[in-house]
Amino acid sequence: MTSAFELAARAGDDADRGDAVAASIDRARADTHSAILHVDAAAKTTATRGRLVGVPVVVKDNLCVTGTPTTCASRVLEGWVAPYDAHVVERLRAEGAVIVGKANLDEFAMGSTGETSAFGATANPLDPSRVPGGSSSGSAAAVAAGIVPLALGSDTGGSVRQPAAFCGLVGLKPTYGRVSRYGLVAYASSLDQVGPIARDARDCALALSVIAGHDPRDATSVDVAREDGANDEWVAAVSRGVRGLRIGVPRAFLEGADPDVRAAFDEGLRALVDAGATLVDVELPHVKLGVSVYYLVATAEASSNLARFDGVRFGVRVSGKDLVETYERTRALFGAEVKRRILLGTYALSAGYYDAYYVRAQKVRTHIREDFARAFERCDVIATPTAPSVAWKLGETPTDPVALWLQDLYTLPASLAGLPALSAPCGLGAHGMPVGFHVTGRAFDEATILAVAGALESGLSGAASVGSVPVGSVPVGSVSGGGR
Repeated sequence: MTSAFELAARAGDDADRGDAVAASIDRARADTHSAILHVDAAAKTTATRGRLVGVPVVVKDNLCVTGTPTTCASRVLEGWVAPYDAHVVERLRAEGAVIVGKANLDEFAMGSTGETSAFGATANPLDPSRVPGGSSSGSAAAVAAGIVPLALGSDTGGSVRQPAAFCGLVGLKPTYGRVSRYGLVAYASSLDQVGPIARDARDCALALSVIAGHDPRDATSVDVAREDGANDEWVAAVSRGVRGLRIGVPRAFLEGADPDVRAAFDEGLRALVDAGATLVDVELPHVKLGVSVYYLVATAEASSNLARFDGVRFGVRVSGKDLVETYERTRALFGAEVKRRILLGTYALSAGYYDAYYVRAQKVRTHIREDFARAFERCDVIATPTAPSVAWKLGETPTDPVALWLQDLYTLPASLAGLPALSAPCGLGAHGMPVGFHVTGRAFDEATILAVAGALESGLSGAASVGSVPVGSVPVGSVSGGGR
């Protein structure tokens, strides 16, 4: 067995390596050593044992951790130190986890590549010349590189699932309201959710069982009774199999995927059929509008949420001759992608355009929800690829923002509908890079999508994941004192 001290110390050493992967981590140096010693002692005392005792965890740098800078990878918040813990951080610590660092991200979680961070791009550990995906780029890279066995990201339109796919990991977006957003810096409040990234479905399920739960500090947190109480229904679901499960496949929606991605996805479908599942053709007529709807709704909410970063209340202040100039100089620190989304959102909410754009987008969003509801009358989950392509080269990101936004084609609909969804590896595509298999479930039915992920791992023998890559990591369940 590996002690809590040994595992968390190893994570700290790996974060000091100095390459573009390790640069995804800003270590929480001040409290880590004492926290490691505390949980290592607790691991030897059954009365204080938690489910994640001693497990080193990295959290995305838009989640507040007391006494630690929370920058959202933006110059606007450079140096701002969080005065409190996010709800998910509280729950991790209550189960004995050690927060060893904050992960890089696309600035304010706006991006799909990890390249819009004000502090530099993150590399994909499987091929450092390629992007790790985004916006939870550092979270995925830290797990794929073996720096930590578990990381938290935020997912607004695919920002946990897409980097998980690009890095050969499992990433899960819970049902909207399942996990509290308290302490998460808001991008688009009706879409944001915190989710785990791990090397396999079991560790992902364990992390979800820790961070999920009602929080009265978040008005959108849903108080849903769970059958298992404090136990791990989701962990058990990973090994329950998929015999008799109906998997919906929206075949008309798959035309946007590259041939190598489609081939790996089809192999994943075959593995599930071999495990006893049944394929059902379904139609989702409005999901083709998902990208347009998302980039109106999300940018409108971002325009409102980011108005608070004005140099008066949070972060950096660049003084001018008067208040207006101070606003202008301070907000000039935003990166190009953030400015683009603020401008688009402000335009969509402006007089004369609100009804034509924002209201219409919300109506189509309702149609997307209804499409899923009708589809779930015929199936239990819906499967697509996670992204239309594998990870591309750093620096080769499309300069046309719309072309880049289309990379979110398959992840956005679940976010707009508020449904649980995950990405699990299903094979390798072009250049030997991982392909993600995307599964969407009914609201609050995370157990079924985790069962599908578990069946994929069994049916494909883990060949598509990074679990076989010798990077020296220790799985969550290998930590002494970790309850599994």
